[in-house]
Amino acid sequence: MTDSSHTSHENVPSRQRKRFVGISSRAYEHPADRSALVALRKLSGFDTVFKALSGLLPERSLRLLFLSDSVRVSDAQFVHLNDMLRDACYILDLEKVPPMYVTQDPKPNAMCIGLDEPIIVVTTGLVELLDEEEMRAVVGHEAGHALSGHAVYRTILLFLTNLALKVAWIPLGNVAIMAIVTALREWFRKSELSADRAGLLVGQDLQASMRGLMKIAGGNHLHEMNVDAFLAQADEYEKGGDLRDSVLKILNVLPRSHPFTTVRAAELKKWSESRDYQRIMDGHYPRRDEDKDTSVTDSFRESASHYADSVRTSKDPLMKLVGDIAGGAGDLGGKLRDKFTGGGSAGKGGATGGSEENRRSGPEDPES
Repeated sequence: MTDSSHTSHENVPSRQRKRFVGISSRAYEHPADRSALVALRKLSGFDTVFKALSGLLPERSLRLLFLSDSVRVSDAQFVHLNDMLRDACYILDLEKVPPMYVTQDPKPNAMCIGLDEPIIVVTTGLVELLDEEEMRAVVGHEAGHALSGHAVYRTILLFLTNLALKVAWIPLGNVAIMAIVTALREWFRKSELSADRAGLLVGQDLQASMRGLMKIAGGNHLHEMNVDAFLAQADEYEKGGDLRDSVLKILNVLPRSHPFTTVRAAELKKWSESRDYQRIMDGHYPRRDEDKDTSVTDSFRESASHYADSVRTSKDPLMKLVGDIAGGAGDLGGKLRDKFTGGGSAGKGGATGGSEENRRSGPEDPES
């Protein structure tokens, strides 16, 4: 597989798809992904753990494990997956094609891990479950993780989750680890939304992406499933119930590494209908050679704006309550401000001052 270490312009997709030369991962990254990563990096103790594990994790052992006990995708093995992988890397313009392995596991799953260089692993359960176009979206999903540099954090989460189980008997020993694991899981779930978008950019077939997510949720029974009904479940999940149900939703999602499948489908469909997606398809997108000039403050502000919009438009009872309280507090604050300042001019200055304060207190991580 010597010729697959770099993308080749001869490895064009099997059907005509648009290619995104020099595309930056910022083009498809979900705002919640970026803000969760910023929060993770600011978590007390995370830097120490990250630096320690980066030097201690058995990278070579991990690679040898898959090399010895899985099947490496190549021109001679799982050829159709090899073609999909090259296509994905060609479309997203990855400089290197990551090694890809198929491992025996009936549970449908895929992951992108590794510290020095990413490795893509897919299970036999997933290969047997999905058709060619559905699988293409998954391979693109994992290539998106590789381009975004997610593999390092995902590897650390994998290690810490196992470590947490081993030290659970130590008094207080598990608390610090679980705090980081919980924060990592929160970011992990958000990173899946970004990678779903990358999968759509690679496959360029929304229906195939939807089918794949439905199959992961309900198995290989497409004749028994319907995309519109599946998406209606996401809508019902979000707006259904009362405040107690909202709390239960939070508790249900905390131990999970992935967002709920219906939620992923709804998020992806919404993005596919957005102006941002259309601009990328038209060839207008951020490029990697511009990444160094990107403003961290602007990225953080975009993430904050996304969360504000999410609260404002959410149908979830708890989010609606938060929005109502925030809106009511804003109205009250405005009235009090006008009463004591004699008008709205001071308010404008106050708003500007607040923004400046946020800029000063915002994250200064150059990698976010």
